[in-house]
Amino acid sequence: MRKKAVNSLERLQAVLEVFTEERLEWTPEELMEELGYSRPTLYRYLKILKEGGFLTSMPNTGFTLGPRVVEMDYLLRKSDNLILSGAPYLQKLTGKYECTALLVRWYGEKILCVESLSSSREAISSYPRGRPMPLSRGAIGRSIVAFLPRRNLLPLLKRTLGEWQAAGVGHTVEQVLEVLKSVRKTGYAVAYGEVTPGVIGFAAPIFDAGQSPIASFSLTIGEDLADGPIVEKIGDDVRQAAADISASLASHRHKVLSQ
Repeated sequence: MRKKAVNSLERLQAVLEVFTEERLEWTPEELMEELGYSRPTLYRYLKILKEGGFLTSMPNTGFTLGPRVVEMDYLLRKSDNLILSGAPYLQKLTGKYECTALLVRWYGEKILCVESLSSSREAISSYPRGRPMPLSRGAIGRSIVAFLPRRNLLPLLKRTLGEWQAAGVGHTVEQVLEVLKSVRKTGYAVAYGEVTPGVIGFAAPIFDAGQSPIASFSLTIGEDLADGPIVEKIGDDVRQAAADISASLASHRHKVLSQ
């Protein structure tokens, strides 16, 4: 059973949060057991979410996510300045290399692809748009975590040290910090086959004028297409794309604040 939610909004939100890639459908009985809600309370929330289009169900079946989620995704694509500012760079780098380029959001302690474009004959990504990615494995997570302020970085590493150990990044917080220090110095992270075998991943942080990165610009490419000097060239291109997107987001933010 999940941790008890405090107020009605949290309890309503908790119903949506049980839907994951591993569990896409729930019956009311399963939801009651998972969330610890009484039948009247659960059915009240299910009614609200179903009428709002956030959940849907067929007779004698469980509940799944509803069409309102798709509608909101469409609106996100139209309004997210990260996607709008980053789209030209997705096109630029996929035109330059046979690769997959991605924009990845950082929220809470998750990283999630919000937009991608591929010029590869086979899309080189194990985590398509909308699928949460591992924080400690691969270039994307490191490109974000390496640039977090120390007051945020140390508690995060302590909470997730087991994940970094499993990914082979380091056995102690100090060892992980050394790896992240090198990423910070270079300005981008590189990972060889850590997420997808035979693929090199590059990633650099994106800022919006704040101190902490909000996202990452990433490129994945087959190892056979990126050997020797081209590795450094791709890294520089990814870092520059992330810097240009950061400048665009900062400019937009300052413009909004000045209005």
